[in-house]
Amino acid sequence: MQLGYTILYVPDVPATLKFYEAAFGLNTRFLHEGGDYGELETGSTTLAFSAHRLMQQLGKNPQAAKPEAPCFEIALCTPDVHQALAQAVAAGATLMRPVEVMPWGQTIAYVADINGFLVELCTPMG
Repeated sequence: MQLGYTILYVPDVPATLKFYEAAFGLNTRFLHEGGDYGELETGSTTLAFSAHRLMQQLGKNPQAAKPEAPCFEIALCTPDVHQALAQAVAAGATLMRPVEVMPWGQTIAYVADINGFLVELCTPMG
């Protein structure tokens, strides 16, 4: 098996896609004509978003993300974490942890997206 995609449940899919384009330089691959589902160009594993209202129609009970108490994180790799962090914050991301070099040599920083999902900006692992 291999991981195919991750879907985050959000209140507003088009606004989320627009934010990810501005904050992280990711392009929209697909937005359903109804605006309830969209995907980003993220390489071999897709990052997708589905509207809360659609999930409720499907019998799910989506909850808002809590960046101060996350249950997961999205990691976006970049060679320049400082620049990526500045771009993300300028686009409306909330700084959660400033740039830091970890003991294993990786540089990281954390932001929360406009929906409260925790996003790690990090250099690739060797």
